Amino acid sequence: MLAKKPLKVEDIMKLLCRIAEEREKGSLKPAVGGMIGHMVGGRHGATVGEAIGALLGTWMVSGEFKPIPQTIMELPPDKKQKLYNEAMTILKDLEWRDTEHLTTLVMGSADLKKELLAILEKLCTKALRWE
Repeated sequence: MLAKKPLKVEDIMKLLCRIAEEREKGSLKPAVGGMIGHMVGGRHGATVGEAIGALLGTWMVSGEFKPIPQTIMELPPDKKQKLYNEAMTILKDLEWRDTEHLTTLVMGSADLKKELLAILEKLCTKALRWE
């Protein structure tokens, strides 16, 4: 049995940044747009949402949009703590030696990445609604 090394808030922020970077390489923008479109317009809204995602991509290129990892690292301490708490709810049953081991476990698990990405997509959705 492994002893869990306590994680700092910044450790989890770095892990979430790594997941976001990997996802951004696969383009999170259309996925977020599709998700928003689906919430607003149902199944047919997802297509419109993907178009919105493409527009977000254009906006990102224009320099007005921050990458998700940058947004995560610039969150105020109370928001980071909330994000940390949500992530730890997902990770609580894992056993790890240290931060590197936890990162390896998470990056090797499509299910864990998907669950953690859901937290980040919720963060993005809130940012798009200016909350």
